Amino acid sequence: MIPVTKPYLPNVHEYEDYLNSIWERQWLTNNGPLVNEFELKLKRYLKIQHLLFVSNGTIALQIAIKALDLRGEIITTPFSYVATSSSIVWEGCTPVYVDIDKDTFNIDPAKIEAAITPQTSAIVATHVFGNPCDIDAIQEIADRYDLKVIYDAAHCFGTTYKNKSVFEYGDISTTSFHATKLFHTIEGGAVFTMDPELLKKMSYMRNFGHNGPESFAELGINAKNCEFHAAMGLCNLNYVDEILEKRKSLSFYYWKHLEELEATYPKLNDDLDYNYAYFPVVFESEDLMLKSLEALAAEKIYARRYFYPSLSSLPYVNKQFVPICESIANRIVCLPLYHSLTFSDLELISRVLLRVQNYYKPQQLNTSRSPILVEKEVVFEINAHKNP
Repeated sequence: MIPVTKPYLPNVHEYEDYLNSIWERQWLTNNGPLVNEFELKLKRYLKIQHLLFVSNGTIALQIAIKALDLRGEIITTPFSYVATSSSIVWEGCTPVYVDIDKDTFNIDPAKIEAAITPQTSAIVATHVFGNPCDIDAIQEIADRYDLKVIYDAAHCFGTTYKNKSVFEYGDISTTSFHATKLFHTIEGGAVFTMDPELLKKMSYMRNFGHNGPESFAELGINAKNCEFHAAMGLCNLNYVDEILEKRKSLSFYYWKHLEELEATYPKLNDDLDYNYAYFPVVFESEDLMLKSLEALAAEKIYARRYFYPSLSSLPYVNKQFVPICESIANRIVCLPLYHSLTFSDLELISRVLLRVQNYYKPQQLNTSRSPILVEKEVVFEINAHKNP
């Protein structure tokens, strides 16, 4: 079986060493020494001044919205994971969707200004698949209309923009360290800001608002993370460069072997050092995408429709017309991509996808391909349908 993702796990003995130290101290949570060590090493690795390790990426977004005291309408993207929108609604604000750029799949800055009203307080944008938004254009609009900017950078570990961590941009950036991410702490996330006063406010907020055993500085919540998750983060941080390099090589292998696939991929931003967090493919039609998923599943290969559906269709938001997003969401699939995936696995995945295309679109076959190979693949596809 080839799942869409697998978590990277370090050598178990490395993790056990940290577990033994936790057992000795009997300090499991509440700002323990491993949490502090992890935050320090993470700042050094990312070359960033301020961050807070929190329990997950969703609570990071909720803290960011609360810390900036946002009200009313928040302009956001309909093409993201549900947490981007649900966090806005959870904090009592109204998401206003702006359609995405057809090439990058990020929120289209050219459409933001028309969505601004007197009730607009912020822009919450997602760096989709780790590919940064048009940060400069978004910031220019925010400055002109006195709006706050939050970036959902859940996919962005290891991505830099203009030679700086993408986490440095916006009033607050958030990320996820969930087990499905290329760098993970099992469960976890972080908030980032360049404003030390805002960081101080969020540090109170993640711990019930405490500024002492019997005093409170802010309205808070329990967003702390524990020593066990910090230990996993410390282990994985030793291997993150290797993880990034492997994902890059896998992505280039995909691109090479899918050259004949009639599909498109996100256009990467300029001034970018990319982390190859995902491998998204946009098929020509939803029908061809569904047939491809079916053929992959028959081989026990599991891709994912991600992101689907458009967030503008959620039952607790106002429906808005975002045709580009809906078109992309209906046709996109993320193919398997993880550290232990092999080139042989990728070759199999590529063969299945090309076989589906050649079977269902024989009139558009690339004549440079071997007719014998095409014939064999079509026969294989027919037999697969006869004998599922």
